[in-house]
Amino acid sequence: MRDDVRHVAGPSATRESSWLAPEIQKSHERSEMYGLSASTRPDYDVLPASELRLKLEQNRILCAHATPVMETLHEQIVNTQSMIVLTDSQGLILHSVGDDDFLRRAEKVALRPGANWAEDRQGTNAIGTAIAERSPTVVHGDQHYLAANRFLTCSSVPIVDPYGDLIGVLDVTGDHRSYHQHTMALARMSVQMIENHLFMNTFRETLQIAFHARPEFLGTLMEGIAAFTSDGRFLAANRSAQFQLGLPLSALRAHTLSSLFGVGSAQLLERLRASPGQYIALNLHTGATVCAKVDFRRPALPASTARALQADAAEHDGTAQPAPAAANAPATGTGAATAHARSTMLSRLAYLDTGDPQVSAVIGKVRKVIGKDVPILINGETGTGKELLARAIHNDSPRHAGPFVAVNCASIPETLIESELFGYEEGAFTGARRKGAVGKLLQANGGTLFLDEIGDMPYPLQVRLLRVLQERQVNPLGSARSIPVDIVVVCATHRDLREMIAQNRFREDLYYRLNGLVVKLPPLRERTDLEAVVLKMLHHESQQAGRAATDAPLTVADDVMTLFTQCTWPGNFRQLANLLRTAAAMVDEDGEIRREHLPDDFFDDLRNPRPCVASSQGQPQGIAQVMPLRGARLQDVEAQAIAAAVAQHGGNVSAAARALGVSRNTIYRKLPSLSNEGQGEGAGEDDNAVNS
Repeated sequence: MRDDVRHVAGPSATRESSWLAPEIQKSHERSEMYGLSASTRPDYDVLPASELRLKLEQNRILCAHATPVMETLHEQIVNTQSMIVLTDSQGLILHSVGDDDFLRRAEKVALRPGANWAEDRQGTNAIGTAIAERSPTVVHGDQHYLAANRFLTCSSVPIVDPYGDLIGVLDVTGDHRSYHQHTMALARMSVQMIENHLFMNTFRETLQIAFHARPEFLGTLMEGIAAFTSDGRFLAANRSAQFQLGLPLSALRAHTLSSLFGVGSAQLLERLRASPGQYIALNLHTGATVCAKVDFRRPALPASTARALQADAAEHDGTAQPAPAAANAPATGTGAATAHARSTMLSRLAYLDTGDPQVSAVIGKVRKVIGKDVPILINGETGTGKELLARAIHNDSPRHAGPFVAVNCASIPETLIESELFGYEEGAFTGARRKGAVGKLLQANGGTLFLDEIGDMPYPLQVRLLRVLQERQVNPLGSARSIPVDIVVVCATHRDLREMIAQNRFREDLYYRLNGLVVKLPPLRERTDLEAVVLKMLHHESQQAGRAATDAPLTVADDVMTLFTQCTWPGNFRQLANLLRTAAAMVDEDGEIRREHLPDDFFDDLRNPRPCVASSQGQPQGIAQVMPLRGARLQDVEAQAIAAAVAQHGGNVSAAARALGVSRNTIYRKLPSLSNEGQGEGAGEDDNAVNS
């Protein structure tokens, strides 16, 4: 067995004699840190059916690829008093299959869908420890931290997605008396099959190279698979490819097709055309020669989808650009084409750089990542120009010929935002348009999707967006088909997403998919280029209003500009733009904006400036707030917070634990007054009986 597997040699091994005692001991120390003891009754806080259904939907792709493999694995170990378990990345059991007799015994220790086997709940166990160590793990018999679990032997293997992120665990659990040495090998092979299926499904529309030093291993689990863009940029590699290339995924991300295989994409495709369907010899950067099978399919929308895009755009009066191929088509009439050119010019990054050092720094960072498939998250108060920056990013990127589709997540009703983003088939829901509708994600195919106020996206919908970003495929509502989509996502928000994550109001995994580069636009009151901004906005206003070339240019009187610098501009650019538009409509023939041209509420803001503070909407909803007293001990503040959460949830310890992100055992340990009521006979069956 390979030395990276954390395991116990056999049934007779003990914690003291096992050569893996340090690893098991480290897990035991974590278990103690979580407040568990060997005699602790396991936390059987099984999710209600409704919450489990949501978790299954969130992990739909993982389950779809893992379930057939689990059935095959079960056929290999049938009648061995074992079961096979699939969990998510947090240790929550999603699916299980196994021998009927053992399943009945496993039910008693909550080895069933909806139960969580993370270390902080169950102590040392193969599932939780494999997640903590991110390594294949075997925990045998009395190596389990909780005595209640010591009749088990568990072999667990982490499952990672093509980007190297942990997404789940495959576990084989059985009676410790019937432990088999080959179980871990079967589990590892099964995980390799799952990961390869996920890889092939994720990168179907890319340049893919399957390779091995021995041609007979091509098409088997042993083959390495690497994916690249059409211009040779590295995307991902499976475990076997990482082993053969001698580099981890983190190091491979700095490489290209040429640096790894000694051949450019154009040369490789030429060789592929010259020898279609045949194996190709390639030289690795290590000097080894491998036999390779190359597959390249360009991403393309089905013809029916392209037609639907055009029809959808026409119905919306051209507000959404229909498809990448049509994005450069000239608008009807010279005036429309000129307006389009002017819009493109106004959105470029260089146009936005008006001398403020903070803005210049933002633009400098953005320029370095444009075209490199790095997601960009723009922070800033409402009205600071986040969408204008997103448009500039698009227009300065290699995707400038494709569509730019903007979606304000805060302005679309929660009941409609899913259909707006993903589209829907005919008859998907009551009131659906005939022939369905193409969603914003497909409208943005080949271009850029701008998600404004991403912090206002409903939590369940964040799961679907994350899946699209991972798989690059869209499933319209009411449809069983998956449509490939090629988009770059730029997001913006005025909220503190990290605070929302802490409050379980924004998904942490989605956050780390979106924040490749995080930039913050300063509010107008903090900018040093106010005068330059005002003059540019007036120039733009003159063009939009159609002022004749013979008209005097719009200017601002010196005393008015002084007033502008004294204003706090709580509405930022929106407020300034509206003020200038109104003033420009009222100016005299000389074109100078003076005090009499300014609206009354502007002077009200000067006399009684409104405070410019961060949004309070990020405050937790439904959890009692605890303000610690100066000098209070940490443990007292902690106990106060737990007591408040239990009270807020009407004495339901399970609900309070989920809200706080801790186990029920932690609550019982921190509030001993609950222990007699919550951990006595029948604890875990109905926490609603517990009163704080």
